[in-house]
Amino acid sequence: MPLSQTKTLKSDAFALPLTARWVETLLDSLRVGQIRVITDEGYERVFCGSSHTELSAQWRLHHPARLFSRLARLGDIGIAEGYIQGDFSTDNLSRLLEIGARNFDSLHDELRAGFWARLLHRVQHALRANHKRGSRRNISAHYDLGNDFYALWLDRSMTYSAAVFSAPDEPLEEAQARKNHRLLARLNAKPGDHILEIGCGWGGFAETAAKEGLNVTGITLSTEQQAYATQRIYDANLSELAQFHLTDYRDQTGQFDHIVSIEMFEAVGERYWPTYFQTVYNRLKPGGRAAIQVITIAEKAFEHYRKEPDFIQLYIFPGGMLPTLERFNSEAQQAGLLVTEVTLLGADYARTLNRWAHTFSQQTEALQAQGFDHQFRQTWLYYLAYCEAGFLAGHINVAQVILEKAPLAKAPLAIAKQAQT
Repeated sequence: MPLSQTKTLKSDAFALPLTARWVETLLDSLRVGQIRVITDEGYERVFCGSSHTELSAQWRLHHPARLFSRLARLGDIGIAEGYIQGDFSTDNLSRLLEIGARNFDSLHDELRAGFWARLLHRVQHALRANHKRGSRRNISAHYDLGNDFYALWLDRSMTYSAAVFSAPDEPLEEAQARKNHRLLARLNAKPGDHILEIGCGWGGFAETAAKEGLNVTGITLSTEQQAYATQRIYDANLSELAQFHLTDYRDQTGQFDHIVSIEMFEAVGERYWPTYFQTVYNRLKPGGRAAIQVITIAEKAFEHYRKEPDFIQLYIFPGGMLPTLERFNSEAQQAGLLVTEVTLLGADYARTLNRWAHTFSQQTEALQAQGFDHQFRQTWLYYLAYCEAGFLAGHINVAQVILEKAPLAKAPLAIAKQAQT
């Protein structure tokens, strides 16, 4: 089979507008999967790569000239804006975006934004730096949309991170509980130990740990999360074991037997990665362990991502930045921490996101009742599908990384050894 093949399914009397003809050249470079392009005027054509042709999606263009004007100006951000504004629809958004992610090598140069758009995006991202005031503002922008909003589509445990499934059809709440128990097991935590949770969310992990007799100090910058978690623990009669504070991780004091941080690292910002790991090192007692669940980006995509903020950074998580797994481990080691275990769970995150998106898509009336409009709904549907596609394509992954602070007698040797490598 040739690198790509194009098949016309309807009359050539219907054609793309002249301003949109370059999409044919773009999709002729497709290497993986197939995309069926359809316009409301009757144009229909299949663009087919040379591999994984079972990976297919329909791309129905309602306003092709407007959409491709966005692509020419904004690059891949234009695809997001096009979906949000109704320029196109699709029978499977995550599948369409997965095809795009799997063709990253052949498409990303063609979908690069114009100079002025790139400059604007970089400035916007730079203005959202995660210094202490900026971190509080950035976290609030995402997590303080309201507890009622997140309750619409998260499972009953209010857990907003990757679950760990034992089977494809396992209930999400059970898979989330498995994730929490897995982290505790990797810490070798025992009743009476004191855990610092950096980024405590709505208290799901803390409740699990407290029920096993562990003490938990949870910190967050979200007032909504702190209020919810505090009430949750009170209702469970566990207030003596778990407390939650509005505290920046950089301001936390004391030492703890263990540290847990579940998908908070993404909000730290590259400039503050050394500070984060130094904080983990300082807050751990000698011999203590940290369990960090972190979303990572593929090494081959990092430099492009680093220079040109993506949809997530611009629309969903201001100030966010994903590390590669290699850079994450290197930063931890430079702080004197030992990387003892890494488990990759990308397929589990894709399944988690698929569950969230399915539930979210059914909440149109409830979203409207909370004051969220159609454009907001489309933005979040795109966000969930964009992430699912990234995990399915291997463009991003999620890792559970276990770090250890060497016992006091071994610490200087361990740090010296790390410095030599």
